[in-house]
Amino acid sequence: MDKRNDFPPESREPDYYETGSTRPPKSHGGLIAFLLILVIFLCGLSSALGFLNIKLLSQQNNAPEASSPVILYPSNSDTAGNTTGTTQSTVPLPTGKVELELDKSPESVENVPQKGGLSLQAIYAGAIDSVVSISCTVEGGTSSGTGVVLSENGYIVTNAHVVEDAAAIQVRLTDNRVLPASIVGADAVSDLAVLIVDASDLSPADFGDSSALRVGDTVVAIGDPLGSEFRGTMTDGIVSAINREVSVSGRTMTLIQTNAALNSGNSGGPLLNCYGQVIGINTMKIGAFTDAAGVEGIGFAIPSTTVKEIVDQLIRQGFVDGRPSLGIQGRDISYYYQKFYHLPAGVLITEVLRGGSAQSAGLRTGDIILGLNDTRITDMDTLTTALYACAAGESVTLTIYRAGTQQSVTLTLGEAGN
Repeated sequence: MDKRNDFPPESREPDYYETGSTRPPKSHGGLIAFLLILVIFLCGLSSALGFLNIKLLSQQNNAPEASSPVILYPSNSDTAGNTTGTTQSTVPLPTGKVELELDKSPESVENVPQKGGLSLQAIYAGAIDSVVSISCTVEGGTSSGTGVVLSENGYIVTNAHVVEDAAAIQVRLTDNRVLPASIVGADAVSDLAVLIVDASDLSPADFGDSSALRVGDTVVAIGDPLGSEFRGTMTDGIVSAINREVSVSGRTMTLIQTNAALNSGNSGGPLLNCYGQVIGINTMKIGAFTDAAGVEGIGFAIPSTTVKEIVDQLIRQGFVDGRPSLGIQGRDISYYYQKFYHLPAGVLITEVLRGGSAQSAGLRTGDIILGLNDTRITDMDTLTTALYACAAGESVTLTIYRAGTQQSVTLTLGEAGN
């Protein structure tokens, strides 16, 4: 027997070539099988989550309509099927006639030198108790704005867009009392709304006549820029322009232009002259747009003459005369709802008001409005814009989607509140 075969490999000659182990390679079949099982499990889990998500979405979309914010056309309704407000009134209305009064404003004061006007400190001290913070609970979160006290017995004016779609509204006073509020009436065209709280000791603001304003007059704004964290902030500036016609969501509004700093949250707050009189209600729709466009120092307020005209009607009857009405309640159709049920974008009719134009024309709950005359309707905003471009008593053509087909319906627009 050749003893050389017993030598360990490392003791062999330098020219010996190692060929490696002759044992069969390890098998990785178990690892591959485990990975395949893991992939199959993850795919199954993903499919299950997707099915659960679709099921939850279906349940949400099929929930009772009362749980979703419903926009009212017209924006106010009474028990006879007419409009009375997006938020049902729960605060008792005080007895007696309430009407906004405009005091005669003194002739505007030259800025240099200034005579007869108040100091900025005096303006703030005289007005701050009349300014309130407004917080709204809306779908998916909260929104905020500012309001101005109209009367001792609980009436407050703000912007309509501040309380739009609000499920609940709270008002915080300067003494830190927090009171629930209800909408007495709201008018999207003028962007004004009147709220009511259960109180009898509020400090009403002194409203002046905006028709006495001149370009260059000193003004200040008070409100909650960027929310209640900065509540009660005052900024000053001048009247930059009067009777400025501005297009807002397809509607033309005649506004006061000012360079007083206005930010989101100032909406609904007062614009005051040098005598401490409210001569405008700030509206931030245009301000937000111009800020996005990189423009600064251009803000707008609704003149007090317009405020009086609208507020008096909202307090007296809950609506503004002459506003067109379809006589429906409706809501947007979410993207997921459209995909899941294969529906087109439009406004879903959730209720047809008794005695309204829609009922007379044969519209039904569940119909989807796709167009008004030549305007494509994709959501409530486009419907509002198209509707308020028309007049009460005007004949219009609606394109609707019903049971998988499109059809045209002609109807005569009613008047809000009737």
